[in-house]
Amino acid sequence: MPVITRADLDDVRLLTFLQEHLDDLAPTAPPESRHALDVDGLRGPGVRMWVAHDGGGVVGTIALAELALGHDELKSMRTAPHRRGSGIGRLLLGHALDDARERGVGRVSLETGSADFFAPARALYRRAGFVECAPFASYVEDPHSVFMKTTLR
Repeated sequence: MPVITRADLDDVRLLTFLQEHLDDLAPTAPPESRHALDVDGLRGPGVRMWVAHDGGGVVGTIALAELALGHDELKSMRTAPHRRGSGIGRLLLGHALDDARERGVGRVSLETGSADFFAPARALYRRAGFVECAPFASYVEDPHSVFMKTTLR
């Protein structure tokens, strides 16, 4: 079972994993339709990030970025390709949503891709109670994006 810890954004293994995430996303949409945070964005104020480790290797990441008081955005959700379908995404998503609840966050929103590549992620989010919604924050309608939200209790 993977262990989840707060991210150390100076860890070379994590930096490599995050670059692989950006590389995975590159063919799925044009640059203006890709909204993943780079490392500098993940270091920004109001961003909380966690890493799943298994046997010393990074097998997943997730982050929450504060949009407004009581409203966070889910960011940087990724499971290592060789571990997809093994429950790591569900574990990380549950961890992040529990953290948001504990902090009194009432709403979590996300933007994900509309391409088939993202179908498993969209299914995971739906199982966790997310529903499709209109663009939020500074997002605009985009055929490459699907916007989702959930209300926390």
